[in-house]
Amino acid sequence: MRNERVRIALKFVLPVVLLSGAAVAQDYPTRPITLVVPYAAGGGNDIMARTAGDKMSPILGQQIVIENHGGAGGSIATRQVAHAAPDGYTLVLGGTGTLAIDPTLYANAGYDPRKDFAPVGLIGTSALVLLINPSIPAHTVKELIAYAKANPGKLTYASAGVGSGIHLAAEYFRSQAGLEMTHVPYKGSAPALTDLVGGHVSMYFSSMPPAVALVKEGKLRALGVTGLQRSPLFPELPTIAETALPGFEAVLHYGIVAPAGTPRPIVAKLNAALRRAVMSDDMKQKLAADGTEPLASTPEQYAADIDKEETKWSAIIKKSGAKAQ
Repeated sequence: MRNERVRIALKFVLPVVLLSGAAVAQDYPTRPITLVVPYAAGGGNDIMARTAGDKMSPILGQQIVIENHGGAGGSIATRQVAHAAPDGYTLVLGGTGTLAIDPTLYANAGYDPRKDFAPVGLIGTSALVLLINPSIPAHTVKELIAYAKANPGKLTYASAGVGSGIHLAAEYFRSQAGLEMTHVPYKGSAPALTDLVGGHVSMYFSSMPPAVALVKEGKLRALGVTGLQRSPLFPELPTIAETALPGFEAVLHYGIVAPAGTPRPIVAKLNAALRRAVMSDDMKQKLAADGTEPLASTPEQYAADIDKEETKWSAIIKKSGAKAQ
């Protein structure tokens, strides 16, 4: 009897709830939306968020305000947004670092990338480029692997810090190729590239923009890119997958997520605005200039991407033994 009363109650309550959610979404947004960037201002993540926000604002009819809150590899601000009100007015820029790496890298990141967020959609994907100092006698990835195997422990690889995407891409490469090399962590890409040019370290997996000029000037040698497709910034450069390690892919993904529980109609409205922004010619050009490939998606596709990326990178972290410092 009790179950029958519950069934009847739900029959009348559920449509009311759905209608109220639809009504909220119809009015949304009625005030500015905050998009949190979990890193310091001025970096590639910040530029990407501001570009997306500028394009989405006129579509939604409300300004998207960017707030930068760095710390702990982006996990602090990401955790705060995970516990924010699920009303569509607080979003966070998600990425491989915060959603696929940090939950394993940190003993307690404070959020579950699968359960604590409502994915809005992807923005883009960025591959890295494998750079070496010209003193290393290798002109292809195969030659580098052969040289490293013939000289175990001799080569060093720089990173932008323990647990960074750059560090883990190198760890993935080292593991897949079966190499013995020494990790030399730096506090950021600039000092790592400076020491690579100076010959103090052997190799580095760099983001695209800072690598272009250094390679053109002959200060560094580029051997391959980490995506499955060649990069427009290095069209003549083969992928590591096509030349040495079939299936090798180490790319960084970026998107926008909201707190879990955000009404589905609101997520859908945000996704529609984001997709229009990402596929606009202007944003495509700005992303391409930074070495990023536009990657519009549905919320479901982004959820699947988060699951896949976290599974992949958590395994790499555990195998490498990397821990946040």
